[in-house]
Amino acid sequence: MLQPPIAARRPKPLVSPFGTRTDDYYWLQERDNPEVLAYLAAENAYFEAQMAPVKDLQAALVREIRGRIQEQDESVPYLDNGYYYYVRYETGAEYPIYCRKPGSLEAPEQVLLDANELAAGHDYYHLGGLEVSNDNRVLAYADDTVSRRLYTLRFRNLATGQPYPEAIANTSGNAVWATDNQTVFYTKKDENTLLDYQVYRHTLGTDPATDVLVYEETDNTFYTAVTRSKSREYVFIQLSSTMAAETWFLPAADPTAAPQLLLAREADHLYEVEHFGDDFYILSNDKAPNFRLLKTPVTAPGKENWQEVIGHRDNVFLENMELLRDYLVLGERHEGLLKLRVRPWADPAQAHYLPFGEPTYTAAIGLNPEFDTSVLRYVYSSLTTPTSTFDYDLATRRSTLRKEQPVLGGFRKEDYVTERLYAPAADGTRIPMSVVYKKGFKPDGSAPLLQYAYGSYGLSMDATFSAARLSLLDRGFAYVICHIRGGQELGRQWYESGKKLLKKNTFTDFTDCSKYLLAENYTAPDRLFAMGGSAGGLLMGAVANLHPELYKGILAAVPFVDVVTTMLDDTIPLTTGEYDEWGNPNEQQFYDYMLSYSPYDNVQAQAYPNMLVTTGLHDSQVQYFEPAKWVAKLRQLKTDDNLLLLHTDLAAGHGGASGRFKSIHDVARQFAFMLLLLGMRE
Repeated sequence: MLQPPIAARRPKPLVSPFGTRTDDYYWLQERDNPEVLAYLAAENAYFEAQMAPVKDLQAALVREIRGRIQEQDESVPYLDNGYYYYVRYETGAEYPIYCRKPGSLEAPEQVLLDANELAAGHDYYHLGGLEVSNDNRVLAYADDTVSRRLYTLRFRNLATGQPYPEAIANTSGNAVWATDNQTVFYTKKDENTLLDYQVYRHTLGTDPATDVLVYEETDNTFYTAVTRSKSREYVFIQLSSTMAAETWFLPAADPTAAPQLLLAREADHLYEVEHFGDDFYILSNDKAPNFRLLKTPVTAPGKENWQEVIGHRDNVFLENMELLRDYLVLGERHEGLLKLRVRPWADPAQAHYLPFGEPTYTAAIGLNPEFDTSVLRYVYSSLTTPTSTFDYDLATRRSTLRKEQPVLGGFRKEDYVTERLYAPAADGTRIPMSVVYKKGFKPDGSAPLLQYAYGSYGLSMDATFSAARLSLLDRGFAYVICHIRGGQELGRQWYESGKKLLKKNTFTDFTDCSKYLLAENYTAPDRLFAMGGSAGGLLMGAVANLHPELYKGILAAVPFVDVVTTMLDDTIPLTTGEYDEWGNPNEQQFYDYMLSYSPYDNVQAQAYPNMLVTTGLHDSQVQYFEPAKWVAKLRQLKTDDNLLLLHTDLAAGHGGASGRFKSIHDVARQFAFMLLLLGMRE
């Protein structure tokens, strides 16, 4: 029988004011240690050996999933400052080509960037934001070739196609142009913590060493960003933590002006700003947990001058807005579903919602860079409807489908069924679930089911289409998204009920959903799989400790599992910015609570389900050593003979492989693991 790699145990005491823990595998944090790299390579080899029975199936899945992609493809163009911009792909190419046409879609094409050329010679390649100067002559763009989310900012002359000589390293990946077409604002990151903390001003064609520091954030629980208003009239410096925000602004026409403070940060006050006419429009949770919309004069933006435009509603979460010349468009959540509301400035009584007919779906405001338009671009998708781009005539209230993403291979949306279910949590809360399966599915306990959730940071996991997922549905699987607490699907309180000292609600919501699905015969324990990534990987670790008996297999991608150690180490990237999410373990109540659920600290001598754990060596969000240590400890203590596999991508980071085809291998690996456990070979 093939034996798994066994990591050496080298006990290291971890001392804190509230107790000492012993970590036998702390040494795996030594990224450049040849012994660590050898261990990761041995785990990869063990993974390949155990997956050998489905090697052909995995390759077939890659072909199958890729076969649904229309390789020669193009996005719907959008108009911005006199040019139509779009992205296209060529057959066989991994990366997009960014293009534009002046004035008309019949005009000759100009290629801005071909990411395939830029990616040549790199195992990983990702482009940050692309920003064109006001005179349409210079492109600012940024790229990351390591997957650490440290981007190098570059510039290209669009008339000649030639690059400018300067390259600015360690940026966040976006740039903002001033009106003079010569000045660019950008944010720099701390190379160790990866926090965005400085805003610089750069003059095109000059040495970046002479760039001017405009703002520096000294509170390492805040992130720093620089953006430009839709009107192009203002540059915003936005500072945000999980529970507070602050915005500074300066005229884009006067880039050397000192930034002005719009409103200083206040505890538990989050707000976002946009500009229209003589006013700033502000989405704020001040006296409004689900947010309200206010406006204030640009010349006197203080809170004493704020006027309410859209009031707070207990049952509606106000998520975002789009400002147009004649209309205000609002993105709202009601009972977990996204709704788009149109409100004419001249006659608010004529406000209306766009109609969407499916029981669970996703609808979102699309790219609308122009103010002076009566057409709203929006995007729609569901578990059965591929991503679709619509133009909505705000005057006639008619939607025009501009593109539904093609799905090759004989896909017909009418062959699949989606529904909305609610599971009762132990405390009586109803947990929504979005479900999809192929017609013919019977809730008799015979079908396999993949249950997915995230449940952190207030991020909502909406019901969207996946062409890859069809490979499971067509093999009889049901797929379920659990909208558990810690997300924001049901408003701000839904998020607040799944963080800090209420974090365990996230875990029990997930297992209560599992129990409901089992009780209703959607599946059986020997066919139920659970999956989550990053903070959703923390969820998987907690679930594995709490209720291992519920699952045939657990798939944990880039899992955040060593919660206490990570949150005590402020040198680890992004840790300090997480205190508002998990709590600060330098305070005993948070230390004790984290310790009670941290997956790594709570591994015990018990039977665990089959498990696939994946990570990336260059992960900037969850360091590779967290899943590596977790697997090592599980191997030491678990009492079962179930599969425990660790796969480390030695070239990628938190988001996995780059490119539209390379990433398919990650998905096929996960699917093949489940099919292996079910005894399926085709």
